[in-house]
Amino acid sequence: MRVLLVEDNADLAANVGDYLEAHQHTVDFAYDGPSGLAAAANGAFDVVILDRLLPGFDGATLCRRLRDEHGVTTPVLMLTALDTVANRVDGLAAGADDYLVKPFAMAELEARLKALNRRASGRIASGALRVADLEYDPRTCEARRAGQTLPLNPSTRRILEFLMRQTDRIVTRKELEYLLWGDEVPDGDVLRAHMHALRNVIDRPFPRKLLHTLRGTGYRLADLGDTADDGD
Repeated sequence: MRVLLVEDNADLAANVGDYLEAHQHTVDFAYDGPSGLAAAANGAFDVVILDRLLPGFDGATLCRRLRDEHGVTTPVLMLTALDTVANRVDGLAAGADDYLVKPFAMAELEARLKALNRRASGRIASGALRVADLEYDPRTCEARRAGQTLPLNPSTRRILEFLMRQTDRIVTRKELEYLLWGDEVPDGDVLRAHMHALRNVIDRPFPRKLLHTLRGTGYRLADLGDTADDGD
């Protein structure tokens, strides 16, 4: 793989670079937000490792601009020193595909990069996201399944994009609640109502279920070969 590492800690960057290069990967480096954005936007990388806190502007801003302004769909793994729901959701909502909390094992970092590289084959060349026959284009905010346009409101659209960027990963209820409302979650199980509405649109009219509920934990958007059901 050709990897771009955007990390302002020179010692950590050197250690990661040495490890990946010893495992037959090519690593390019950037040490702040502006240079990282320029490199990621102009280079042909398989994956990008992006620190959450950077000089110039932070990793979330870099990732969001990479997706929105440049249309780059290269998988991004974000490094974060804080393992909080808010910190993770901010990075993932900005367009990151995965996150890893510092300190981390180099072997896990490489394994996650390889997984991201494999998952990238599920993205359409146009920059849209795809899971099985479900497609969503963040640039046009249009969703389609089996060629049919899907009606989404702003909340279900945000949830769908977030879940599609995290394909196969279990996304917790807290992450989705923070995505929609930040720290001011409304009373009642409003999230369940949104998930019910999303399932009605993306699953109910089709024979195969893609949105899976893990009771007491969260949700997973994945092609597991299940037939559609009525679970929320």
